[in-house]
Amino acid sequence: GLFNDFLKLASKFVRVETGVFQAHMEVELVNEGPVTILLDSNKKF
Repeated sequence: GLFNDFLKLASKFVRVETGVFQAHMEVELVNEGPVTILLDSNKKF
């Protein structure tokens, strides 16, 4: 299908891994760059 074709194409350029939706996974994350800040005037901080 379309998704599998996309995976094949993407895997030519970057490492691609697949898994099960909502499965328990261990991930590694590095935060660099801009941040997103939510400002809601209806909330009391």
